[in-house]
Amino acid sequence: MKIKIPEEREVFYRLKVGDKIFLSGTIYTARDEAHRRIADCGMRSAEFPFEIKNQVIYYTGPSPTKPGEVIGSCGPTTSARMDKWTPLLLSLGLAGMIGKGPRSSEIIDAIKKYQVVYFIAIGGAAAYYTNFIEKAEIVAYSDLGCEAIHRLEVRDFPLYVGISSDGETIF
Repeated sequence: MKIKIPEEREVFYRLKVGDKIFLSGTIYTARDEAHRRIADCGMRSAEFPFEIKNQVIYYTGPSPTKPGEVIGSCGPTTSARMDKWTPLLLSLGLAGMIGKGPRSSEIIDAIKKYQVVYFIAIGGAAAYYTNFIEKAEIVAYSDLGCEAIHRLEVRDFPLYVGISSDGETIF
């Protein structure tokens, strides 16, 4: 199934665990330190580095970009490390997350509450995923290096539904 984000965000409600999807549109990268900073913005009601509502965050830290390429290798990182900040981001309207590995029961409950989806990408396939990224730019926290927030334009980015909006999990 092909989905364009954020335009087709409502399709997320119909996805089932194990569904293979091909995501196109804009997604954002964020790892541990970027999450901490975003959460700090939320606690202070300060400006966020991007509009979170109806967006998807990819838990990744791209490797350096080689000349002539759009971005370096860009594989998923362990999602559980973001669990302590995830409920806040979901409460702000985040529509989905991409990562690898299981999530805590608290996150599964939050996924059900906010009717979002957790997508899984295949670990160890970082170079493969760059084939689906058409454009990349740093939009915040450039001082974090690979953990800076990037805006990615992706086309047919292959993913599986790891946790559906009704809380069913593949793990």
